[in-house]
Amino acid sequence: MRSHALFFALVTFLLISAAFTQQKPGSAGQTMNAPLARPTVKFETTTQLVIVNVFVKDKDGRPVEGLTASDFSVFEDGKPQQIKVFEFQRVEDNQLPPPRLGFAERAADQGTQTPPARSAEAAVQPAITPARPGEIKYKDSRLLVLYFDFQGMPVEDQIRAQEGALKFLTTQMSAADRVAIMSYAGQLKVLHDFTDDRDALIRVVKSLVVGEASEMANTSADESAEDTGAAFTADDSEFNIFNTDRKLTALSNALKMLASLPEKKALVYFSSGVSRSGIDNDAQLRATINAALRSNVSIYPVDARGLVAMAPAGNASRGSGGGEGNRGNFSGGAGRALMSSLSGSQDTLYALAADTGGKAFLDSNDLSLGVAQAQRDIASYYILGYYSTNTALDGKFRRIKVQLNKKLAAKLDYRSGYFASKQFKQFSSSDRERQLEEALMLGDPITDLTLALEVGYFRMAMDRYYVPVTVKMPGSDLELARRGGYESARLDYICQVRDARGRLAATARDFITIRLKEETAADLATKTVAYDMGFALQPGDYTLKFLVRENETGKMGTFETRFTVPDLTKDAGLLPISSVVLSHQRESLKNAIGSARPDRRLFEFNPLIRNDEKLMPSVTRVFRKDQEMYVFLEAYEPNAEQTQPLVVSLGLYRGKVKAFETEPVRITDGLNPFTKAVPVRFSFPLSKLEPGRYICQVNVLNPVTGRFAFWRAPVILLP
Repeated sequence: MRSHALFFALVTFLLISAAFTQQKPGSAGQTMNAPLARPTVKFETTTQLVIVNVFVKDKDGRPVEGLTASDFSVFEDGKPQQIKVFEFQRVEDNQLPPPRLGFAERAADQGTQTPPARSAEAAVQPAITPARPGEIKYKDSRLLVLYFDFQGMPVEDQIRAQEGALKFLTTQMSAADRVAIMSYAGQLKVLHDFTDDRDALIRVVKSLVVGEASEMANTSADESAEDTGAAFTADDSEFNIFNTDRKLTALSNALKMLASLPEKKALVYFSSGVSRSGIDNDAQLRATINAALRSNVSIYPVDARGLVAMAPAGNASRGSGGGEGNRGNFSGGAGRALMSSLSGSQDTLYALAADTGGKAFLDSNDLSLGVAQAQRDIASYYILGYYSTNTALDGKFRRIKVQLNKKLAAKLDYRSGYFASKQFKQFSSSDRERQLEEALMLGDPITDLTLALEVGYFRMAMDRYYVPVTVKMPGSDLELARRGGYESARLDYICQVRDARGRLAATARDFITIRLKEETAADLATKTVAYDMGFALQPGDYTLKFLVRENETGKMGTFETRFTVPDLTKDAGLLPISSVVLSHQRESLKNAIGSARPDRRLFEFNPLIRNDEKLMPSVTRVFRKDQEMYVFLEAYEPNAEQTQPLVVSLGLYRGKVKAFETEPVRITDGLNPFTKAVPVRFSFPLSKLEPGRYICQVNVLNPVTGRFAFWRAPVILLP
């Protein structure tokens, strides 16, 4: 059965601080070409030059040397390509001797004082130095990047990652290795460019600030949560707290810095797993993987947690659950939750490795072995380059095949293909819709604009649900143009919802013109813009893809997520309720800074609109002490002719300890005779709560029938 694509849209200028930490993309990669004459390799600048690193190994796994360009054939989508670039990289494994003395001992032996350790901050440089046209910058070298993702990494894991890197540099680094060091702790930093200076690299690793950004670690919203009762201090950026997209965006930017180097690269990614929070953007993960493929980089994730021994009731380094919630310690629930949490946090690491040709190094306390694995995988190889005969800048995937022309028992290892560049011209009224749809369907998602998205569901009829979609983006991403007495920007958007079979269930396509007075426009960079639309859908599993384009600069952003609309008519023994909306703001519809053409029927049905005021979903679920938390949901009483009383409460938990609970709210009226929905609205101030990380639980009880329901989600309260 087909769902009708009904929608409406509203854009509101939110009066809240938006502390987006924008990461600037890395230096644009320069592509290069070279004649076949040796030994000098000359490149020409072109956007269509494709570089393929090919590893040729015999049956014993040894590199095969002595091949020439005529020994290879390259095909793109089945069509032969002419090899224009050919170079052999001889990477030898001559192990460096261990340092004779430590730094302090070396200084004493030379009769000098130990030089003061330079902090990693002092070593920061803007980017990796790109190769100049006509240059293979690192001849016969193995390029390794040590990338420390300290955002949310516990202190003990940071120490373990630091020690693993130091062990590799001290005892396993070879003469062919050229190592670069990057870190991310809310901001991407290049701490050292590629170098074979082992002493300099050791100094940088030793100067890493252990404990940086670790306050965001150890978040759990299940029975495995630890009862710490600790105080909390956090970054005030709501998009950096639960959203793994920021971590992946920083990683993608690091990969783009490496694109200009034609050599094969390996990036060793030290992290404590990448947890999925429920508001993550699947498009960002794909964009990061595609950036690695374009840049000839294999990712080697190293789980800095090492070998994890799960003790549901706690151990020497981790507390147990407290209060009534500790029953999971004995029922097996805590153990299952621990295993599920660990596995979930490693799924993204597996994807990053498998889809880029690397290997995930998990469940080992010797993290240096993960770096050594990346080192072993880059043996001697051939650099092949060709100008693609397909000059279309269509953004489609091009499949690459490389084969040997002579009979040789050898195994070839190379990337399977790449996404072509996509060039978008200035939109005109005639082709805007077609171009937006092409951008939405790209296999290589465009993620220039930062987006956060929330999907809900509210029953309209027995077989139809209203599904509100709220998208937030930073005002700093918008480029305003002066038109008349206003600052304005135009946003084109397209949204598609597909069912479990991939069939189009609903779509929305329109544009928004935002107009701000001069005094309001000046504050845009510190505000967020919220965009709303709604669909009417049947129960089922869906995939939503949303794309927005800002027309002054042409930047685009894509968000993709999966969601489920449950069938609340099925008797599961629980009280049927809608999704729960948490908010800290009600906004008058008169304050909307732009609107699309609304479907009047859906606009009037929207339960978040009441008395010409819109309840704005938080999306990120990050609040401040000076705000009030608004809660909204609907409970359904399908057989009732009049409202059956409900008792509703909200509790905030830190681990298993209940830190706060509202007074029970009694609902005695409001039954909608058509949808059988009873709206539940209440609010409470956050001023008396301690800043920190909480699990929010909303409890709904029908004392007449004895049925109940509860809903849980992680929230953060900032000072």
